Amino acid sequence: MENATTSLTGKDLLDLGYPKDKTMGLALKLLSEHFAATPPVTQRQLLAQVLAQPTEFLNHDTLAPLAEALTAPKALTVTPLHEAPLPYAVYDRAGIQEGARRQMETAMRLPVAVAGALMPDAHQGYGLPIGGVLATRNAVIPYGVGVDIGCRMCLTLYPAPADFITQERDSLKKILVDNTRFGRATFQKPKDHAIIDRAEFSEIAMLRGLKDRAFAQLGSSGGGNHFVEFGTVTLTDPQNEFGLPVGEYLAVLSHSGSRGMGAAIAGHYTKLAMQACPLPQEARHLAWLDLSTEAGQEYWLAMNLAGDYASACHHQIHARLAQALALEPLAMVENHHNFAWKELDAQGQELIVHRKGATPAGLGVLGIIPGSMTAPGFIVRGRGTVASVNSASHGAGRQMSRTQAKNSLSPALVKQHLEEAGVELIGSGLDEAPMAYKDIHQVMAAQQELVDVVGTFTPKIVRMCGDEQYLEVD
Repeated sequence: MENATTSLTGKDLLDLGYPKDKTMGLALKLLSEHFAATPPVTQRQLLAQVLAQPTEFLNHDTLAPLAEALTAPKALTVTPLHEAPLPYAVYDRAGIQEGARRQMETAMRLPVAVAGALMPDAHQGYGLPIGGVLATRNAVIPYGVGVDIGCRMCLTLYPAPADFITQERDSLKKILVDNTRFGRATFQKPKDHAIIDRAEFSEIAMLRGLKDRAFAQLGSSGGGNHFVEFGTVTLTDPQNEFGLPVGEYLAVLSHSGSRGMGAAIAGHYTKLAMQACPLPQEARHLAWLDLSTEAGQEYWLAMNLAGDYASACHHQIHARLAQALALEPLAMVENHHNFAWKELDAQGQELIVHRKGATPAGLGVLGIIPGSMTAPGFIVRGRGTVASVNSASHGAGRQMSRTQAKNSLSPALVKQHLEEAGVELIGSGLDEAPMAYKDIHQVMAAQQELVDVVGTFTPKIVRMCGDEQYLEVD
């Protein structure tokens, strides 16, 4: 029989489920001060009740401090970073801002980091820098993917004479205005697409409220640096994968992402990641989700849905333009960035490769690296360089922030620059002026070991967000 003068021990409290922290010490102290004469079996029952329903004891004469301790918010344990970053390759170090390099070094100190690289178009962002590539083990970082999930390039080639754009400039402008939408402007009657019937929209709770908006924005493009443009492609590699002769072709190039759906997914799962994986202040946006958890699996499915949605939007853009041109495309090239891929390392182990503003460049993988609205873009073939984690740049990269461009450039200067390049612009703003971007030739020179050039794209008629005065109701 238990002696009424004995009291419970720390082991007894652990058996009841009490946390091994100051709460346990407080419970033992209260037992000693107020319940020393109470039989241990009663003490045990009482503490079990407080643990099960602490809010019921917040006004208790003697047990209120214990109830308050049990209901108080628990301090989050911050996951420490490694002291030193893992080594990573930097392409065109002299042309990359210090802020972007600091962000990459922080990413390479994550406990889940395995490999990384910084592309020659890199500049500072949130979490990973734009142009940052990071490989992890069984962990996905929502802000390592970015807000515009699955943002991509898409290029189609058409049979047309070299002077087609010059002769048909006015009709091509009208085709762009009639068949593309940017920013908040959407088509009154979006075209159906199988992406809207995907099971994820009903199986994942946070996606259910995004389905109607996703349908409304189908086939449209975002704002900012997103565009649809007519230009000419010069194929220079006779061994090109399209089986086409070298020479010039009419081309359509588009750049856009997953619209509002991608941003909503990024915001929701970044918040979950930051709650589950608190990191030091300088790394807080690099919080990850374990792919073994429900949240990690959900994000992976939602991210892939957003990527497929972005692709569907591009395919509709190109289908509308092909129909308006009354031409059948000869070839299509498509690649995306702001995404995470499951890839294998040299030992056959699975990696999660985040490319935030970086183009996949595995051996033989085709992609498009655009310049600016007055600079050429490049159709490239990846060389599978291990040091770059099979990646290349996703464009020229900014050399001016949006604010810098708006404050330092004038409309007259930009207009003159466009005229000299023979480019006609519909929409856009000073923040997207060609001068706000790095020299694409310097960027390409810095990554010769990463990609081979198959052909070049020269923009001629460019449409971007900000041209509502041109819109016609369809």
